Amino acid sequence: MTDIATIPKNSKEEFRVSLDEFRGHQLLNVRVWYRAEDDEMRPGRQGIALRLALLPDLARALEKASNIASMGEPDLEETA
Repeated sequence: MTDIATIPKNSKEEFRVSLDEFRGHQLLNVRVWYRAEDDEMRPGRQGIALRLALLPDLARALEKASNIASMGEPDLEETA
């Protein structure tokens, strides 16, 4: 696993972005980690894992979302 970024979600959860391998496939993994009762951070079920070949598509989608968000409140019906 190669850690890329940790992004705070709230006081008890964070998003972790990493590059992982699963069953011989290279994946980008974006997962919600939570603070367990023993105060350790643990991976939750929420998140996505996608093949690295799809990373350019995800990057374009995130860039589009960022551009729309920077223009103010988006009309979500028009952007679909």
